[in-house]
Amino acid sequence: MSEPFRVAVLLSGSGTNLQALFDARDAGLLAAEVVLVASDQGDAYGLRRALERGVAAAFVPLPRVVAADRAAARAAWEQRLADVVAAFEPQLVLLSGFMRVLSPAFLTRFPERVINQHPALLPDGGGETVTTSAGLTIPALRGAHVVADAVRLGLSVTGCTIHRVTPVVDDGPLLATAEVPLLPGDDETTLHERIKAAERRLVVEVVNRLAQTR
Repeated sequence: MSEPFRVAVLLSGSGTNLQALFDARDAGLLAAEVVLVASDQGDAYGLRRALERGVAAAFVPLPRVVAADRAAARAAWEQRLADVVAAFEPQLVLLSGFMRVLSPAFLTRFPERVINQHPALLPDGGGETVTTSAGLTIPALRGAHVVADAVRLGLSVTGCTIHRVTPVVDDGPLLATAEVPLLPGDDETTLHERIKAAERRLVVEVVNRLAQTR
């Protein structure tokens, strides 16, 4: 029997998508194994999820420094993070709610192995708009507040995307998308909960597909 497909998960928050991977693995529905969970936030609940399961968990803090030293400190932090990840020899690095932008230096350490979950629809190959399955053209929402942006703009549909990571933020070849409609009365919280549900399904699907085609 071949060894399980090794996945490292980088996160900054609660780790609900991480839990979806754990649950799928327990149910025999995932041909992959999470071997490391790393975070830039020491209180990220995703780290606790990993520890409770006996999975390696690493807190790699980005130090607070004066502006003059920020670039060097950031590069050193990213080097530490890359070293931690590399020690577990992952075949895939999943950014799942990881709220830091990684440089080309990090991506070079793991060529074609870093993927990202994004809580909005993105176009394949870049661009400022997305065409939905119904033929509707909507803005491609990027950045840290895309769920609130979808509500603010009054979109009729948004969704989630998993894509390969490139040096361009929230860009790169698409691996999968799922559409999520905005419902009457939706606010950021209610919409985000439905997007998270779609993300949990999508991440299991994508990791499985990558594991099976390695």
